[in-house]
Amino acid sequence: MPAAALLLAEEAAETANHLPLPPAAYGLLAFGGLVVLLLVTFAFRSVGTRH
Repeated sequence: MPAAALLLAEEAAETANHLPLPPAAYGLLAFGGLVVLLLVTFAFRSVGTRH
């Protein structure tokens, strides 16, 4: 029984969840999204002072 558990543990250790994108791409996507939000915020900067 312990041999079967050891074999199962070894097979589970080989299984890894791979990311669909490289890690740097997630940073670039997050940065791009934040820049877009910054531009949207900047576009509405003077709405409160309009008559």
